[in-house]
Amino acid sequence: MKTSTTARRPARPTSFEGIGVSGGIAIGPAYVLEGGIAQVPEFTVEAHALEAEVDRFKAALAKARRQIRKLRRKAEALPVSVLEELGPLLDAHAAMLDSSRLAGGVESAIRTRSVNAEAAVQAVVGELVRGLEAVGDAYLASRGQDIREVGDRILRHLTATPYHAFALLTPGTIVVAEELSPADTALMDPALVGGFATALGGADSHTAIMARSMGIPAVLGVPAVSARVRPGVRLIVDGEAGRIIVDPDADTLAEYRRKAEARKRLERQLARLRAMPATTTDGVRIALQANLELPRDLENAHQGGAEGIGLLRTEFLFMNRPDLPTEDEQYAALRQVVESMQGRPVTIRTLDVGGEKLATALGERIAESANPALGLRAIRLALKEPKLLETQLSAILRAGAHGPVRILLPMISSISQVRAVRAILARVVSRLKRRKARIARPIPPVGIMIEVPGAALTADALARECDFMALGTNDLTMYTLAIDRGDEQVADLYNPLHPALLRLIQFTVEAALRNGIPVSVCGEIAGDPRYAPLLVGLGVRELSMAATALPRVKQRIRRLAAGPATQRARAIMDQADETRIATLLDDFNEGL
Repeated sequence: MKTSTTARRPARPTSFEGIGVSGGIAIGPAYVLEGGIAQVPEFTVEAHALEAEVDRFKAALAKARRQIRKLRRKAEALPVSVLEELGPLLDAHAAMLDSSRLAGGVESAIRTRSVNAEAAVQAVVGELVRGLEAVGDAYLASRGQDIREVGDRILRHLTATPYHAFALLTPGTIVVAEELSPADTALMDPALVGGFATALGGADSHTAIMARSMGIPAVLGVPAVSARVRPGVRLIVDGEAGRIIVDPDADTLAEYRRKAEARKRLERQLARLRAMPATTTDGVRIALQANLELPRDLENAHQGGAEGIGLLRTEFLFMNRPDLPTEDEQYAALRQVVESMQGRPVTIRTLDVGGEKLATALGERIAESANPALGLRAIRLALKEPKLLETQLSAILRAGAHGPVRILLPMISSISQVRAVRAILARVVSRLKRRKARIARPIPPVGIMIEVPGAALTADALARECDFMALGTNDLTMYTLAIDRGDEQVADLYNPLHPALLRLIQFTVEAALRNGIPVSVCGEIAGDPRYAPLLVGLGVRELSMAATALPRVKQRIRRLAAGPATQRARAIMDQADETRIATLLDDFNEGL
């Protein structure tokens, strides 16, 4: 009898690939986030408002359909065995969303029962499920769960309800979800959430930025991840490689624990640079500051050795609340940040909402837009709703009495917008003086974000209207290349080294230098050591980034000389081929 000499190899653990958006390794139990709505509002709708309520339901239905189509496109890239299982499920959900019994039933319920859309969805879904269960067929009964999931998908869009379960997690938990908004991510406590993985999202989405800011390892764009991971199973999230590993074996677990420990050793080495200046080998000083998403990130900024806050995003003040924050509430939060920086400058960006960062508190002020990225957002919203801006400017001026602040205006595209804000600021200053309120002395500098190509191309004119400039390279890349930065389907086209983008950066930096005003880069490329030689070579002397990126960027700057970096930047600017540009930059970095 012949026996086999080949030992049976143990099955390899299952792994899924996605987009690594926040470095680090997390190991822990999976918490699969269910999207159901805990409490659905129900109220009577007046007769004159019924059609508007029907339209609100139709808009939520359209969003749900688009989401299913997006998931279906991603499913096409999966292995055949997975697609055979997942495809029919998504097709069934799409069919239910197109069903006249569901859509028509909800519209009829709104009109005949005079109820809000959420209550109508819940009622119609309940009726459909009970009808299937009454038949007594197991297959049809299972379809009832699909109907509930489709109903929940619509309700999520109607209510825009953020998830609130994160406070109940055990330390080290890995959150798995179809999608997480910036508001959802803001609710995470890094002491409890070890990492997260989602089906939707891109490397430069605001959720990714939040993850990097909070130092939470994250992988986005993992197809149907919430349907492929069991609650409670052990997961590994590798935020560098863009991989999640489900139920790892002992060898894999040991390997990743070694990697995690090696990363910690590197971080301890980098921490020794905290008190050292970011000075090139030939004596050029670069100011390194931190981007701040939430006040709780201040500790990371201090630990990273930030010389100030180069970008304080104020959207957190408006998130996860039904009403608008008062002047006093905003002042208290901003004062905390300013005082914590102990005399180091804090650059406060005025409200930048719209698109994926839609704040619930703004309610009807932002209507549905076919293309939110090109719609009413940022400074456009502020100038249309001047009371919002006046309240925020008042809070900033009062916070400026406790330390140096700068005012940064997002998405500027014309000098008229800057002048309009300055006129509003003058009115606010006068009003506060009449109130005898303590405010910043002198009045804080007013700067602008260069985020759209039109602003970069008119940078000379804009530089004469403002006190400083900040290049927001995330949005500038998106608008220049016509790429949705949160869409994983075109993530490979989102390239900060595109020659068109580099020319806009160069044009802006040179315009600022000609006009004698500071210019910084506060987009994600500022926090990537790879780009440091190029930015320094182009003349940038201020960089602002996620606090967790500060040590690595400082290490790279302290190893390079500004003179050779300038020469390499000039060589790069002569190129038209993205591949050649990347090669020139990477070769320079390898020589450091």
